[in-house]
Amino acid sequence: MITKMKLSHFSYELPEELLAKRPTKNRDESRLMVVHRDTGKIEHRQFKDLIDYFDNQDVIILNNTKVFPARMYGNKEKTGARIEVFLLRELNEDNRLWDVLVDPARKIRIGNKLYFGKDGSLVAEVIDNTTSRGRTLRFLFDGSYEAFREKLNELGETPLPKYIDRDPDAEDKERYQTVYAKEQGAVAAPTAGLHFSKHLLKRLEIKGIDFAEVTLHVGLGTFRPVEVEDLSKHKMESEKISINEEACNIVNNALKEKKRICAVGTTTLRAIESSVSTHGTLNPFDGWTNKFIFPPYEFKIPNCMITNLHTPKSTLMMHTAAFCGFELLKKAYAEAIKEKYNFFTYGDAMLIL
Repeated sequence: MITKMKLSHFSYELPEELLAKRPTKNRDESRLMVVHRDTGKIEHRQFKDLIDYFDNQDVIILNNTKVFPARMYGNKEKTGARIEVFLLRELNEDNRLWDVLVDPARKIRIGNKLYFGKDGSLVAEVIDNTTSRGRTLRFLFDGSYEAFREKLNELGETPLPKYIDRDPDAEDKERYQTVYAKEQGAVAAPTAGLHFSKHLLKRLEIKGIDFAEVTLHVGLGTFRPVEVEDLSKHKMESEKISINEEACNIVNNALKEKKRICAVGTTTLRAIESSVSTHGTLNPFDGWTNKFIFPPYEFKIPNCMITNLHTPKSTLMMHTAAFCGFELLKKAYAEAIKEKYNFFTYGDAMLIL
C-alpha cells in the first residue's frame, strides 16, 4: 500500500497509437469503461449506456464553459516572422490587454508589434514579459468591444492540443466543444463532456435525472507538466469558477436525499470541491481556484464521476486517482491499454461509481 503519492507513481507506457487524433463518428458512441469502486469490477460499454447507471432524481453536474478560438498566428513587424500567439486570459476589457503565450518566444520583446490577418488589420503591441513564453499584449483596435471580440473569433482557430499534430478543421470547431457550452472563456475543452449528445441528455432528462451547471474556465495550467516528485509542492495555475445558487440547491437536495451525484470531468470535480461549506454542502461561488487534488483526498460532494483516460503524469490522472483509488485506477488503465481504448482529448470515457 502506497502511503505518499509521488510523480513517478503516475508514469506508465502509453502506446502512441492510443492517443486519439479524431473524435468518434457520434459523440455518445465512444467507449465507456465502468469502474466499480466497491467491488473493483470493470465493465466495457458504450457511452450512451450511461443511462443504465442513473435513476430518477440523481444529479449530473456539467461544466458549461465554452472554448474560444484561442490560437492565432501573426507576423512580426519589419522581419515578418510568423509567430504563434495563444490567448490565455483577458486582463482588461477597456484597454484590450491579454495574457498570452508566444512561440518562438526568443524573437518577441517588449515594444514589438504583431500584425494579424491577411491584411494585418489587427495589431498588438508587446507591453510586458510575464514568464519565459508569456507576454502581455495590448491590442490596438478602434471599434467597439463586441467588434473586437468578433475579430478575435474570426482570426483565431480551435485550440487543439499540440499532440493532435494537424490543422483544426470544421469538424473540430463543432466537436471540440460540448453540446451544452454557454459561458465563453476556456482555452481547452472540458473533455469528459464531449461524449454527451443532445439526444442522450434528453433521454437522461426523461428518465428524471437532474442537471446542475457550474462554470470553470479551463486554462493551460490544467495541462502544465508536473515537474516535482513531491506532489504537495506542485502549484496549479488559478482558473475562474462560477457556481450559482440554483446549482447549489440541486446538488444539496441530492446530498440530503442520498442520491447519486456525478461530476462530469476533473474540471467539474475541482470547481465543486473548491466551494464546500463546513457542513459538507455546496456553496455559491464566483472567483478563482488553484485547487490541486491528488491522493489521498476525501471528496465531500460527488459520489461518482465521468472522465476521459489521461496521459501519464498529468494532473488530470492524479485527480482521477484521488477519486477512484490509485491501485484500482492503475488496474483500469492497464485494462484500457489491453482493450485498445482511445486516450486523452478525443478519446474514450470512464464512469467511476
